Parts: sequence; C-alpha cells; structure tokens
Amino acid sequence: MSEQAVETQELDRYECRACGYIYQPEKGDDSNDIPPGTPFAELPITWRCPVCAAKKNAFANVGPQGTASGFKENLGYGLGVNQLTPTQKNILIFGALALAFLFFLSLYGLQ
Repeated sequence: MSEQAVETQELDRYECRACGYIYQPEKGDDSNDIPPGTPFAELPITWRCPVCAAKKNAFANVGPQGTASGFKENLGYGLGVNQLTPTQKNILIFGALALAFLFFLSLYGLQ
C-alpha cells in the first residue's frame, strides 16, 4: 500500500505560491530542460520556477489534476458541492448564470 501512495505522490502537481505557476510532472519544464514524466521530488535542488524564479521550497502540493480541490476533511460538507472538480464547479456556476439570464430574457416575452 505504501508503494501506491508513493506513485500517486509522484503524479501530484505543485503550485508556486509566489506567482501561481503549476508544475505538472507529465509535461515537465521545457525552459529548464526537464523532460516530461519527471516527478517534482526528482527535480534538482537548483531548479527554479520558470515564471518568477522562486525556489523549489516555494511550491505547494495541489494534488493530481482533475481531483476535488480543498482539504480532504471538508469534502463531505456543502451538499456534495465540495466533491466536485474545478471543471464541474465552473460548469455548475456558469450554467446557472446562463439559465438565469435566459429566464430574465424570457420576461420580455410576457405581455
């Protein structure tokens, strides 16, 4: 089971707390000649953020892509909305806004 935890840790994305750049292991870093598939833990200690040149310790683990954001303890709250991925949340929010706009426009059809 510990091997599985190590595997998922390698696939985690890391976000620069200074500028918001996200290091994705499956893409690597072309500007610093880091090949795709290189886990964050295997980056050299001299590696810096390609956007703002922040050190490696300025990055925070944000988990794998496509997972629900937030603390795992809080995912059970919020009527299930906390378990949605960021893409699903965007669809829910902007879909509701589009529907509200259509309802608003339909009021012009009333006599």
